[in-house]
Amino acid sequence: MIPNEPAVVNKGFGSLLKNRNFMLLWIGQLISQMADKIFLILTIDLLSVYLLNTQIPEEEGRFYLYAVSTIPAILFGSIGGVIVDRMPKKPIMVGSDFIRGLLTLCLPFLPREFQVMLIVVFTISTVTQFFAPAEQAVIPMLVKRESLMAANALFASTMMAALIVANATGHSLLLWAKSISYSFGGELVVGGCYLLSALVMMPIYFKEHKHRDQETAVPNPWTEFVQGWRYLKKNRLVWNAMVQIVALYSVFAALLELSIRLAIKFHEQMQQLQIISPEESDKQLGYTFFIAATGIGMVLGAGILGQFGYKLHRKPLPLIGFSIMAVALCLFTVIPNLPLALGLCVFLGMGAAFVNVPMQTLIQQNTPPAMHGKVFGFQNHAVNIALSAPLLITTKLVDQLGLSIVLLGMSLLVASVGVWAWRSSRSVLQDSI
Repeated sequence: MIPNEPAVVNKGFGSLLKNRNFMLLWIGQLISQMADKIFLILTIDLLSVYLLNTQIPEEEGRFYLYAVSTIPAILFGSIGGVIVDRMPKKPIMVGSDFIRGLLTLCLPFLPREFQVMLIVVFTISTVTQFFAPAEQAVIPMLVKRESLMAANALFASTMMAALIVANATGHSLLLWAKSISYSFGGELVVGGCYLLSALVMMPIYFKEHKHRDQETAVPNPWTEFVQGWRYLKKNRLVWNAMVQIVALYSVFAALLELSIRLAIKFHEQMQQLQIISPEESDKQLGYTFFIAATGIGMVLGAGILGQFGYKLHRKPLPLIGFSIMAVALCLFTVIPNLPLALGLCVFLGMGAAFVNVPMQTLIQQNTPPAMHGKVFGFQNHAVNIALSAPLLITTKLVDQLGLSIVLLGMSLLVASVGVWAWRSSRSVLQDSI
């Protein structure tokens, strides 16, 4: 095994397509991801209705909505992983989708008060914290080690595809649903997707790993959280892989703000190419095209790894990925036109896939089944924090220093993380020989 790479090669997507249980999990995950993204669009669209009898401005309402969507991930991410290790994982996944679906379907019949909406959104987001680690823990149970990279590549690519498709078609789908039933059409579509995901995953069969501590120990979430933390500190290879994933998502969080600034920079060109309306005065519109281009790059990169990873597994893929991202961030400061900027976003997304897919595979391969939930719960916790804090920091830095200086600084930081990850993982592997 070489630095930064999983212990075994993958065999492409062919073997996965023949794996019935994995395909059911993948289809269910895809439907659930779409429901998650469209649910956020739905709640934003409904704000005007729920704020009608309040003095809260719509901008402030969106802030509260984002807050109650994010806080459960920060509060309960690790706890969800502990519960996943304690309980059968299939009922957690299926039950989570049923609960989210029923809550969404109940929304039109509850009082149209803003506080009620926030409670429902908070509850659905909390339930999601149990679904995510359970799903990650199930993948190694359904897929052989040699196919794990392909499996993670497929999950990563479809997750980004769901994000792109939901953002591109979510509003149109909700408008169509309202044309059928104005009062609860959108809730029916989203809730139906959650329930469909649960039904798809119900036939999945896999053998749970039995652990003695699960049968004899008294459940203590805090003790098990500490056990997971100690395991990560002891297993430096898994720890380094998780640090790289967290660093990657921190860059993504910063890119949300930077994409708005790039949309402002190329505002006139976007109007000339009719990407946004010439009459549109809001220069922040159009940033979703930069996010979509990055997502397309991730899909392409994950597809390459999933199908041809067996030819690349001896390469330091995360070092290559971070280097690609660093070059792209640096070039953003000098590119003269919009097509090149979108091309760089695709290039950057491919680099991100070269970090995320092999590192997620490495974590799955080097984490014992008894620790899956705790490790993936902690990862989910850390990633959600990484998606929140850098967004605020980047906004302040760009306002004070300017877009070009921040891009160059991020480029140097990303390159440094790549070199550190490569050297650190190489050191860990040499110590284990």
